[in-house]
Amino acid sequence: MASQWHPETGAVASDHEIELMASVLEGRHGVWAAEVADFLATAHKQAEDSNRSEAWSMVARTVRRREHRRCTAYQS
Repeated sequence: MASQWHPETGAVASDHEIELMASVLEGRHGVWAAEVADFLATAHKQAEDSNRSEAWSMVARTVRRREHRRCTAYQS
């Protein structure tokens, strides 16, 4: 599937793209998914690519939010 996001235009990743990347990271990296997204956010920040850095930060937050929901639902 080709990406529709073009960061060079200053566009922000859509909610759908953030959710999709969160799913991909969770599938590939399991419990480390949020940390992988944080790493990518930091790498892009150091490269002064703020659009990609922010997108990966949103992915990390999404993964953590999903994890919290799963843990909360499991405890109920």
